[in-house]
Amino acid sequence: FNDGYVSQEKRELIGRIIDETGYVPSQHAQSLRTGKTHLVGVIIPRLNSESVNRMVNGITKVLACKGYQTILGNTNNDEKLEVEYLSMFSERNKVDGIILIATIFTPAHRRALKGLDVPVVILGQELAGYSCVFQNDCRAIYDLTSQMLRTSSHPAYIGVLENDISAGKMRRKGFLDACHDAGVEPAPGGVLIGDFSVDAGYSCTEQLIKTVPDVDAIVCATDIIAFGAITCLREFGHRVPEEIQVTGVGDSVISSIAYPSLTTVHHFYETSGREAASMLVDAMINLDSVPRELKMGYEIRRRESTR
Repeated sequence: FNDGYVSQEKRELIGRIIDETGYVPSQHAQSLRTGKTHLVGVIIPRLNSESVNRMVNGITKVLACKGYQTILGNTNNDEKLEVEYLSMFSERNKVDGIILIATIFTPAHRRALKGLDVPVVILGQELAGYSCVFQNDCRAIYDLTSQMLRTSSHPAYIGVLENDISAGKMRRKGFLDACHDAGVEPAPGGVLIGDFSVDAGYSCTEQLIKTVPDVDAIVCATDIIAFGAITCLREFGHRVPEEIQVTGVGDSVISSIAYPSLTTVHHFYETSGREAASMLVDAMINLDSVPRELKMGYEIRRRESTR
């Protein structure tokens, strides 16, 4: 059963008995003998996210090929529950490793990560001292904004809270840096913060067209927000992209079926999930491996919502 030496005759005999009886080795007994459960805990911020689903798809493909099963912990963006899952996976379920699809890092997160006795890989954020796979959000939004500013001069931005470093802080920074380098100043009130929802995109855009009437471009932190922005603009009689250009981030399904179709940043989310899983497998096998950081590439997908 464990690749020990037996004669070929006995090996064939044991094989026939296994086939006849349908014997399956006890995973629990194996874990007691080896100290390994072949379980990996994956902590996710929410289920209703296409980007998260793509990451998880990449993670599970690699882990399944390597003989690991996956336990998902959905936190519904509850930071306290994220910390609880970190401790629970390590202490109670005794997983062999953890992948944290991260949004924020509180002092409690840092304490929990430091206290882990199993390898961990952080996906979606950069954290010094830990193996990480993350997106180049700042540069991606910088390039996207720079392209749009070739034909617009009064840009606005709709983002999310900056405690999410990647989607909040870095994307906003990319927008502002591109405006600065182009010699363009966003109008007062032209940078708004909402949440990850269509309603946030709609309500922020409604506020923009009232307070910044000459706005001619709206950069949105996500495709979902951008869809809400386009919906609002159309209902208020503004033409996209002839009057106001709109962009998003994520290259989600909605970006290609929206009208007009959405210019967006394509992040390689499934690939980043595969990379994180491969990084974790290596750490679980080679317990003395050093932390590694991987910044992913991106592509800008130009569609009908920009000129």
